[in-house]
Amino acid sequence: MNRSKRANHFGTICEKRMAAKRRFDLERASWHDARFGNGTPVEIKSTMLEHSDGQPGNFKVYHAYHRKLRRHDGWYCFVVYRPHGRSGCTVVKDKMVKAANLPLLRWHGGGDHRDTQQAKIAICDVL
Repeated sequence: MNRSKRANHFGTICEKRMAAKRRFDLERASWHDARFGNGTPVEIKSTMLEHSDGQPGNFKVYHAYHRKLRRHDGWYCFVVYRPHGRSGCTVVKDKMVKAANLPLLRWHGGGDHRDTQQAKIAICDVL
């Protein structure tokens, strides 16, 4: 199985590492992954630095969840990683960004996935 098909595996590793580093409490909800100690929601987005085809990674943000995160004064934790071996990864860089402070997003159809539009954010646009 190639690394792109293992994105969920690497994403889970990144979530756990950011929870320990940033002191989040992981929490499974459709629109966020964690909360700060004060209850503020945090959505953790991770991407591979570079895919096997040489293309740079990007973060996918879903419109309905983004609106909800903004309404709750939430944050994004963006994480860039580099996979190594079969199941390991190294966090290259991470950054917290308030949901209201994201760059202008261009929403487009996401197909049937999550019943909402999506936007892709380049690594260089947030880190």
